[in-house]
Amino acid sequence: MTTTYILRGVRPLGGEPADVVLSGERITHVGAPGTGGAAAGGGAASAPSSGTGPDRGADAGAGVVEIDGGDRLVLLPGLVDLHTHLREPGREDAETVWSGTRAAAAGGFTAVHAMANTTPTQDTAGVVEQVWRLGKDAGWVDVRPVGAVTVGLGGERLAELGAMADSAAGVRVFSDDGKCVHDPVLMRRALEYVKAFDGVVAQHAQEPRLTEGAQMNEGVVSAEIGLAGWPAVAEESIIARDVLLAEHVGSRLHVCHLSTARSVEIVRWAKSRGVDVTAEVTPHHLLLTDERARSYDARFKVNPPLRTREDVEAVREGLADGTIDVVATDHAPHPVEDKDCEWAAAAFGMTGLETALSVVQQVMVDTGRMTWADVARVLSAAPARIGRIDAGPGAHGRPVAVGEPANVTLVDPAASRTVRGTEQVTASGNTPLEGMELPGTVVATFLRGRATVLDGVPVDGAIATEGVPA
Repeated sequence: MTTTYILRGVRPLGGEPADVVLSGERITHVGAPGTGGAAAGGGAASAPSSGTGPDRGADAGAGVVEIDGGDRLVLLPGLVDLHTHLREPGREDAETVWSGTRAAAAGGFTAVHAMANTTPTQDTAGVVEQVWRLGKDAGWVDVRPVGAVTVGLGGERLAELGAMADSAAGVRVFSDDGKCVHDPVLMRRALEYVKAFDGVVAQHAQEPRLTEGAQMNEGVVSAEIGLAGWPAVAEESIIARDVLLAEHVGSRLHVCHLSTARSVEIVRWAKSRGVDVTAEVTPHHLLLTDERARSYDARFKVNPPLRTREDVEAVREGLADGTIDVVATDHAPHPVEDKDCEWAAAAFGMTGLETALSVVQQVMVDTGRMTWADVARVLSAAPARIGRIDAGPGAHGRPVAVGEPANVTLVDPAASRTVRGTEQVTASGNTPLEGMELPGTVVATFLRGRATVLDGVPVDGAIATEGVPA
């Protein structure tokens, strides 16, 4: 039985309180407080007074369920992650499509782009379709596979870009993330090729010769603690080259996990010239600095590395002024043995799907740099547009308006929680935010009107694939 949800007294994009009704796969009503019941036809199965969410038990088979927002809960379009590592196939010991997308739903996401560095690599139509189908069967969020730019991420010859674009997965984002497409001729060819189907190349900007053996950001801290430095120019030089290539061929370029002040300047300069370039920043690069490496705790080892306080301030400014388009998690789960070891032997990467929204609230919203409408732009509308999933019946990143797909997230900005890796929904607990108190919690997530999270808890047993775009 289809459940209709009446969201009473919620604040779309942080604005004035309203009643919002989700029925079928659409938003069917947005109106003044008190109008939701009549719009839904009445007969609510539950009307909780706590303001924290519905009676989860009432959802099973209920015709109408109410959620009382208490004029406090913020309603956002479902979040879209442009940069997620789901690890399957090949590293199911770290994460699976099922566990990773369940964590994504818990973090307020309704769509994720799954990076190509799996085993086997997502460099053929067959593999991207496998990942896409795993996501469809899991049902927590829509999974859009990212295709590799080069065969096996080897950087020597182009992968089957056209075949992946034409596959059932409909790939539009291509990346060798984890490795840089360092050959300028190959990068130019990739940029030219994806123009045929309105694709985008997402570059992991890292000049490999400048980062051989590098362990952390090159600077005062690396010199003092004796870890090999990773110069900022290794990122900046690739971005500078690629924006010029994108301008030359007239193609779309996306910069993954931008992390330095000069990278922000280069992207800002390129946009002023009309280059079709977009960029993302991760939550950890918005929050943490290379000072964390002094602990030698490998939870803080990441690629690109945590940078200086000046770099952190620059990426915050770049996100606020629109130079940086997207916040992307770069969710990179690892089993305990890959992180609970000495720094040099540890894997790069950290989890982020379940904490991204809270970090953005703390760093950007609570400081007055951004509004909740801005959050919707950088965590939903912009990534959906870049990934070309912002149109069609199951579109993401759409406005909270009547007739739009009911892909939405309900957030309590006044709540707070202490991050514990062992309590995360993801299969791996390698969070760099262990023990930190963060603001905001996801109360509910809806994928095409179906609750995937209620009262902050994934709705196990309620997963179904009806309505998933073919």
